[in-house]
This record gives sequence, C-alpha cells and structure tokens, in this order.
Amino acid sequence: MSGVCKYREWLMQGFFAHSLFFIIFVEILNMNLHEYQAKELLKKYNVPVQEGIPVDTAGAAEEAYKQIKVHTGNSFAVVKAQIHAGGRGKGKIVGTEQRGVAVGKNAEEIKQIASNILGGTLVTVQTGPAGKKVNKVLIAQDVYYPGPIPIKEFYLSILLDRSKGQNVVMYSTEGGIDIEEVAHKTPEKIYKEWVHPSGGLQPFQARKIAFNLGLNSEAFKNCVRFVTNLYNAYVGLDCSMLEINPLFKTSDEKIIAVDCKMNLDDNALMRHPELEALRDISEEDPTEVEAGKYNLNFVKLDGNVGCMVNGAGLAMATMDMIKLSGGEPANFLDVGGTANAQTVEAGFRIILKDPKVKAILINIFGGIVRCDRVAQGVIDAYNSIGDIQVPIIVRLQGTNAAEAKKLIEESGLKVQSAILLSEAAALVNKAVS
Repeated sequence: MSGVCKYREWLMQGFFAHSLFFIIFVEILNMNLHEYQAKELLKKYNVPVQEGIPVDTAGAAEEAYKQIKVHTGNSFAVVKAQIHAGGRGKGKIVGTEQRGVAVGKNAEEIKQIASNILGGTLVTVQTGPAGKKVNKVLIAQDVYYPGPIPIKEFYLSILLDRSKGQNVVMYSTEGGIDIEEVAHKTPEKIYKEWVHPSGGLQPFQARKIAFNLGLNSEAFKNCVRFVTNLYNAYVGLDCSMLEINPLFKTSDEKIIAVDCKMNLDDNALMRHPELEALRDISEEDPTEVEAGKYNLNFVKLDGNVGCMVNGAGLAMATMDMIKLSGGEPANFLDVGGTANAQTVEAGFRIILKDPKVKAILINIFGGIVRCDRVAQGVIDAYNSIGDIQVPIIVRLQGTNAAEAKKLIEESGLKVQSAILLSEAAALVNKAVS
C-alpha cells in the first residue's frame, strides 16, 4: 500500500491514536531539517541539546573533535551522519560495516569514522535499499559519561492531532532506536498529553509529563523546563512535527535532546524567510523538487499508474480507484483548481520520468476550470512532448465534459477518454493487465 493510501487508512481507523507512524507521512509533506540545524533552532528557545559541530570533510571532523574535547574535557565524541532519515545508528554505509552513528575516543578515530561515512550511501530502515548519500556529519559531544545517578533514555514528540484539533505531546519511558517496536508491541507505554492551541502547554501538564517519565528531584525540574521550552519552540517555529529521540537524562540529572527531527509547515514559511534558507534540496526527490517549481503538489510513490488530478480529495479517490482496478499509484499529483496547458505538460513530463509507469490516468473535475480547456491542454501537452509510449486515460467530469470528450476523440492522438469513473477504472485495468 502506498504512503498516501496508508495515511488515509490510518486516519479512517483512528490509527493515529495508537501509533507513531503518522510522523512518516508528515515528513513528506513539509520541509525537513537536519539534526544539526534543528538543534541550533532549539537552542534559541533555551532547549538544552547535545552540542556538536557539523562538518563536510574528514580533516574538519578532526578539528571539530579537538574543539569539543577542550570544551567538555571528555576524550569520547560521536560522529553522526546527517541525512533526512531515521535509523542512522543501525544503518550502514553501502559496501562497508560502518554505521551511520559511531563513537570515537581520539582524533584519529574520529577522522577515520568521518572519512568512512562522508560521501558514502547510508541505508537505513527509513531510506529503503536506495539509501541516501551523506554530505555532512555532526561531531557531537559524548553525553553518556559516568556518574552517581543512572542515565536514562526517553522518547518525546509534539505534533498536531487533526481529529481533535489540538497539539499532542507523545512520550514514553522507552526511548531510543527501537521506539517503533515499542509503539507496535506495547502501545500502553506511549503516553499522550493534548494541548489546546489557544491555551498552550499548562504548567501542570509539563509536571505530569515529568512525573509519568518517573523523574524526581533535579531531573524532574529540568524536565518541566525542557518540555515547556520545547513546546514554545514547536509553536514559535511553526513546526508540523518535533521529535526528540532520545530525550536523555544524564548521570548528573540534566535533561537534553540527543537527537532531533524537526519538520516545518510549508504554509508558514512566509513568516520565517530565514528558515526557508535551511532547505537541503539534495535530500529531496528530484521530481518533487521540479514539481514544486510549477506549484504542483507531488509525492512520488512506488506503483505503475501515474495519476494527475485537481484536488487532494479527488486524488485520494483516484488512487483508491487505481488500487481497486488492479494497479498501484505511481504518484500523488494535484495540479490545483486552475489547471492549464502549462501545468498539464509539466505534470506529464514529471510522471513520464518514472520508468515504472505503465499508464497515466488524468482525472479532472471541472468546477472552477472548464473541462474543454483541460482537454485542449492535454492535447497541446501531448503534441509538445512528442512520442509517448504509455497509454493515457483522461476522465473529465463537470463543466463542458461532453465537449472535452469530443475534443480528445477528434484529436487523433492515442488518448482514451472517459466520463464515468467506472469507465476510467476499466481502462486502467486493461492498461496494466
């Protein structure tokens, strides 16, 4: 099942209330930040973090280690690959046994680890087999130093629960690299605290979170401050998701963010022009980047039927129809309510870059836009692109649908038209069978 279809199903089943997997979908709809970028932003809100220095060469990694050693007095440091994906600690660089996160105890080890990681392709549970190229590493301080009090890893995230119209703080005493397993096997260990946007996080809620994490004394007070400041960062930066894993209690009872995933709401970037500059296009799918240039809402999936629609709700229904017809959606592409020849052509070109596509389904409801204009746009785009080998099915319904069907049928092009959704479904089935 595709990522978007999973999202739809999870919302319908109320799955959000029992799982952390909603975070996966949030990541593909908003601007992601690297760990080192997110931590710098958190520091502006007085959120304690594991300090580190981002570098892009092995030589710079060695120098960063020396600076951190002077600052902390600790010989150990951590090298952390900077990619937009989780599971780096368990992931490996292709062709080696090098993990995406590794500890070194001297300058030479840090330099070697950084050399092994930089420029390599890191494969994790979230990247899939293709992996992601590592262009930067973060040389971070070691926070697992010994002391009189046992250390502890927690999990904490903040995101929007759309079903309640409130933000929710999700947290657990079982933090670390296997939090997904905790959510799946022991969901009762995942706590939730809902926060009304107009009221903000209340002091009693921050204390409740610290209490449920089993903290007391100085760690309790530090956790209350941490959670309060973290929520302020979430709101102030217009985040769509903010995840701290692990949330760490040191041996001297400090509470710090050892790792951070931060997603920013694209729709709010107009209020934060300085944050838009943090976008790393090299981490994004090239076709999604290209689609953004034409103001197309595009998400690449793994199926064999490309689809082009106007409206997110219609896109969901179209993808369901493709699935029921025996196909698999190859993408989510919403051209918006003002589709024209230029946007249709751009959508065509982007879809055709996927070698897995066996057919293209265009499903347009003519409300604001007239169907005959869309049909003419399809014809113009077809002529402009040239020889298209995959079947194209066009379903136009609404204003001037009959005129649109006639235009396509009389164009002489290899485009199949339909008015009913059932007709389009039958044509999709025939194309992929």
